[in-house]
Amino acid sequence: MTTRRRYTLWVSARRDPGTRWFLGGLVLIGVAVPVLNLAVPASSPFHVSSYGLTLIGKYLCYALLALAVDLIWGYCGILSLGHAAFFALGGYAMGMYLMREIGPRGVYGNPILPDFMVFLNWKKLPWFWYGFNHFGFALLMMLLAPGLLGLAFGWFAFRSRVTGVYLSIITQALTYALMLAFFRNDTGFGGNNGFTDFKDILGFDLRSDGVHDVLVVISAVVLGVSYLVCRKIVASRAGRVIQAIRDSETRTRFLGYRVESFKLWVFVFSTVLAGIAGALYVPQIGIINPSEFSPINSIEVVIWVAVGGRGTLYGAVAGAFLVNYAKTLFTTSFPDAWYYALGALFVLVTLLLPRGIIGLIPNRARTREADPSSSREGVGIKDGRYQPHS
Repeated sequence: MTTRRRYTLWVSARRDPGTRWFLGGLVLIGVAVPVLNLAVPASSPFHVSSYGLTLIGKYLCYALLALAVDLIWGYCGILSLGHAAFFALGGYAMGMYLMREIGPRGVYGNPILPDFMVFLNWKKLPWFWYGFNHFGFALLMMLLAPGLLGLAFGWFAFRSRVTGVYLSIITQALTYALMLAFFRNDTGFGGNNGFTDFKDILGFDLRSDGVHDVLVVISAVVLGVSYLVCRKIVASRAGRVIQAIRDSETRTRFLGYRVESFKLWVFVFSTVLAGIAGALYVPQIGIINPSEFSPINSIEVVIWVAVGGRGTLYGAVAGAFLVNYAKTLFTTSFPDAWYYALGALFVLVTLLLPRGIIGLIPNRARTREADPSSSREGVGIKDGRYQPHS
């Protein structure tokens, strides 16, 4: 990246109010939450409890997942109803490492086999568990597992030119098939109970608030970096191509672009982001099981993005925070009615706020985010025609 491009990206970010508010909010979370948890006494109304710490960490992971979905849906027009699968795969990769970290401290005291394998009379560790006692290997698998699945799926789907509702149905079928597979006890992933009872991560006690504070800070940093990378993508020349694919795939193909290649790489990148979100989610929540593959989870993510504002990046993050906070409040008083409320929210937003809550912000304040062509490089628009900037 040249100095001029770095400068252009920095100036563009500074001029965009949404980016400033978003990054400022992440900095506030990363600084204030640990202080309010560790330094403020529990008797104070400003104290962040262990439960509140877990909720904030969960919301940050969900926000990263929403960002991944918004990148492909809001900017490339790929409506995935199966991103929960990639989120869960990243979570399972982290869970396998955490289970190996337990060692002889498990219920059955086996230094090699996790408790569920001992209970099911497994005699030796399956081959696909090898290496997960090393954090570096586990970290690599957190990226490769969702990324390779996304690559294989996208290669066949996009090369076959499957689009629209058909692609959405196939992604939903994918996550449902994986959920059924992981529910089986003989697959070696804990069956319907999944993984839980984690002890530590990299030698640090997962039950301590200090470790959870660090995980919240890491989640905030990863979310901020991922946002800037996504923003760089959509503001680049390749980003303009994927937006052209969203608006008219056939016309973009006729112009000579390899549409399938552009869709494939942005889809794979999105699945990797989802996997990272799942990997950060597991140590903070303390459990991972096949219910994370549930198709309803993928549909909820789409609702978060729609509520926040599709095609805005920070709108997807805002939608993830708002909807999940509402879910936390609503399920406390009316747990059986939450999905009815969620469906009603989606219908109301679709009818009344087609651009989401970000659409309520005056258009001038979000112009540079919604229109990457305002960048000083690449292709611009003048007199209704695309022209290169000098």
